[in-house]
Amino acid sequence: MTASDDRHIPVLLEEVITALQPQTGELIIDGTFGAGGYTRRILETGASVTAIDRDPSAIEVGRAMEKEFAGRLTLVQGTFSTLDQVALLGGAPDGVVLDIGVSSMQIDEAERGFSFQKDGPLDMRMSSSGPSAADVVNRLKAGDLARIFNFLGEERHAGRIARMIEKRRASEPFIRTRDLANAIEALVGRNPKVPIHPATRVFQALRIFLNDELGELVRALHAAERVLKPGGRLVVVTFHSLEDRIVKRFFADRSASGGGSRHLPQVEQRLASFTPIGKGIVAPSEAEAERNPRARSAKLRGGVRTTNPPLAEDHSIYGLPNLPPFQDKARN
Repeated sequence: MTASDDRHIPVLLEEVITALQPQTGELIIDGTFGAGGYTRRILETGASVTAIDRDPSAIEVGRAMEKEFAGRLTLVQGTFSTLDQVALLGGAPDGVVLDIGVSSMQIDEAERGFSFQKDGPLDMRMSSSGPSAADVVNRLKAGDLARIFNFLGEERHAGRIARMIEKRRASEPFIRTRDLANAIEALVGRNPKVPIHPATRVFQALRIFLNDELGELVRALHAAERVLKPGGRLVVVTFHSLEDRIVKRFFADRSASGGGSRHLPQVEQRLASFTPIGKGIVAPSEAEAERNPRARSAKLRGGVRTTNPPLAEDHSIYGLPNLPPFQDKARN
């Protein structure tokens, strides 16, 4: 394998397949098609795939694979939070897999503006439409920016950075990735003992906020619960603590029965909609983490759909922040 192929290596590939257990004749929804790594491996098992991606360029690149597996792969441009609507195209799926976060292809393309390693427009739109990260940085109040940087980026200098942005943009708006990154570095400095750039957490927060990634994840988990067949499997790979916390709480909530008691007969018995796959998270091996740095923070969790009906949705269990409504305008 060449170095240029490394970025297309899907994380925890064999672990995902083991958890998903796709079989010939089954239908799997890949909610995050990306470069098609999971989809190709699933198709090789004999299963069919409906693959979703909000990025039109990913769908366009995937057309060749769609032709290669004629009749067994359907590509759909859209958000994975609508996977229950997408499922209407082919019927109830036997499995759903989600690889959460930005794809390496998007990061590597400077013109997409996801990274400051290469200078590019301050964009970060996964769907390439709607408001951009530059709109967020140049339009939101300092207080709102600070909340975004603090919660979604866990940035300890959130307030200082937000106030700097508000002051600087009054004379010159931020439109390039390196401009914003350099301004943050000039403000907070760079500790040679800390491996990451001081702008990393701010960029993460902007990307998550702009694309409503946490809200999308919550909606996708509940959509999968609604459409999976009994015995169907939901497998989710996350890359940072905010995502993993949501997935962990979802499976804990959906796999726990409770509420029924002979002492409290008025409380309705709560029947689990999922049983856990395995005993907890699956992490990458040392060999995979060494081979693919992106895999180092990855965590896999999964569950098997029971015969019980979907449980009532309670989004309060996820601890999502009350952030400014700008993201509603940016949602695609």
